[in-house]
Amino acid sequence: VQLVESGGGSVQAGGSLRLSCVALGVFYRRHCMAWFRQAPETEREWVAVITNDGTTGYRDYVMGRFTISKDNATNTLYLQMNSLRPEDSATYYCAAGECVEVVGGRPELWGQGTQVTVS
Repeated sequence: VQLVESGGGSVQAGGSLRLSCVALGVFYRRHCMAWFRQAPETEREWVAVITNDGTTGYRDYVMGRFTISKDNATNTLYLQMNSLRPEDSATYYCAAGECVEVVGGRPELWGQGTQVTVS
């Protein structure tokens, strides 16, 4: 199974981007999927998580600006990012696994990452 992200890019502050993550191969739905991000010289941390039943969780600093969603029919995870700020610049990673592992920063599956730059 591979998680493949897309949708990153460069945008001005205040703008929007939508990230996508598709699971390729035979994908047994994990209890949680999430978006992590990592800026240079910082730790990778989750910013938005979604459970199998659609319950979502967000870091305080993206609450109200980012929305995580998923399409079970196509095994695709999304992150809609609005009102972007320069401090949102980072490499964004898709991840999947048991919820305790995902929130603990140790998901079973990682994507390769997609760069988001906000100027």
